[in-house]
Amino acid sequence: MKTILLLWALTVSTLSADERGVYELGPPVPQSGASLKPHERVDELVFSRQDELGIKRANLCSDAVFVRRAFLAVIGTLPTEAETRGFVTTKESDKRAKLIEILIQRPEFTDFWAMKWGDVLRVKAEFPIKLWPNAVQAYHRWIHTSVRENKPLHIFTRQLLLANGSNFREGEVNFYRAMQDRSPQGAAATVALTFMGERADKWPKKKLDAMAGFFAQVAYKSTAEWKEEIVYFDPTADKEGITKNAIFPDGTPAGIKTGLDDPRLVFCEWLLQPSNPWFSRSMANRIWSWLMGRGIVHEPDDFRVDNPPSNPALLAFLEKEFAASKCDMRHLFRVILNSQTFQLSSIPAQDTPEAAAQFAHYPMRRLEAEVLVDALNQVTATKETYSSPIPEPFTFIPENVRGIALADGSITSTFLELFGRPPRDTGFESERNLSTSPAQRLHLLNSSHVLGKIQACPLVADADAGDHDLNKLADKIYLTLLSRAPTANEIAALKAHMTSSYSSGRELAADIVWALINQPEFYFNH
Repeated sequence: MKTILLLWALTVSTLSADERGVYELGPPVPQSGASLKPHERVDELVFSRQDELGIKRANLCSDAVFVRRAFLAVIGTLPTEAETRGFVTTKESDKRAKLIEILIQRPEFTDFWAMKWGDVLRVKAEFPIKLWPNAVQAYHRWIHTSVRENKPLHIFTRQLLLANGSNFREGEVNFYRAMQDRSPQGAAATVALTFMGERADKWPKKKLDAMAGFFAQVAYKSTAEWKEEIVYFDPTADKEGITKNAIFPDGTPAGIKTGLDDPRLVFCEWLLQPSNPWFSRSMANRIWSWLMGRGIVHEPDDFRVDNPPSNPALLAFLEKEFAASKCDMRHLFRVILNSQTFQLSSIPAQDTPEAAAQFAHYPMRRLEAEVLVDALNQVTATKETYSSPIPEPFTFIPENVRGIALADGSITSTFLELFGRPPRDTGFESERNLSTSPAQRLHLLNSSHVLGKIQACPLVADADAGDHDLNKLADKIYLTLLSRAPTANEIAALKAHMTSSYSSGRELAADIVWALINQPEFYFNH
């Protein structure tokens, strides 16, 4: 009962703190939303659109909020207590830009964004994708290496679209193997979704059939090795003769001569030329959505005439910036992350759908399942056990592997399933579920899984039985879990809650850790 009372006391105390909400608890920022001056082209375009529509902006976020937000958005990892202290206490005026540069070079960046691409590219061994573990490892290794080396996304895309060879030896070949529908129309629909942000089920049938001609000569054959398959260009595979009638999505006839070059090459030359907006526009919008919580076109894989961008000028700028950088993903990260738009508070000055669509405040969103379980493991110094329907040794996962580093979508856990990890069946962004549910709340509140982690947590296990220095204990726990120090109101709530029934600092520490894990401030990025 006393733990429930502590949870209630902290929630009430936090929510009433100076009307700033649970998500913006740090030193007040002097700039008001109205007086913010844009210093990047992104901000000029965003702020001018907001002003045009009469939308009020939020304040800039505090340093404590920014360091947590940046870590979670860029590398899917909580900052440590030392990292938070170091960032908040430094007086350098450009410390936010320096932190961004450090984060995009860290190894966790590669793990996190390989995970994101793994969702889009359907990296999964089991039904319905059925790549098999050998192919999954090759596919994920190719994606991981591409992200680590900052391979330009037009080259990344070209290698996927033109892939030939063994799915066990040429990782990128699995782009074609991971399609549930391998017909020319199915391949065309997958390419449109992944690289153009368009849903072909909303196209006229004639348009999809015309694009299918570029993929009618992709063939598959098995080998003597179990589950291995060769993907290759076969000029004789187009039994229906649709290649000669291939038309680009913009309505331009391709004029392909059958039996000569691979039609996929013709499509790549059209899609990936800098003057063609279809690819750069989609990729820029997808990256913006990943960092900002919603796309300028939302959903980011639902471009269509009746779903226009909320800020056309902003999307056009990002598209051109991306193309000019030769499709450098990290460059676009720098452009977005260094903007004031990314650094606005999540406490809205105007809480309306229009304000959210115009990025007038940072959108609060629940942590991805893999990020959340990694955060729990980090603050409690524990590990997670994962399993797969495919038997070992093919899917053995060492205990020290983080959730964001899992290669195979079929390797999972009860926690990941409960918190919305995508099945990786279709490549739709909406497969990842970031909503909250009563089952999730109950799991965090009273599951043996979470309670066991709390009991093993060094913050709890190392608490001195005779140490009742509440300020020191609370400061360390808050900085570890929430990346900020407790407020005066929270310290007062803790002191009011303490009774003689707490026989040890360990018991008190366990209750504080448990109460904070159950705060939205912990399991949301804000």
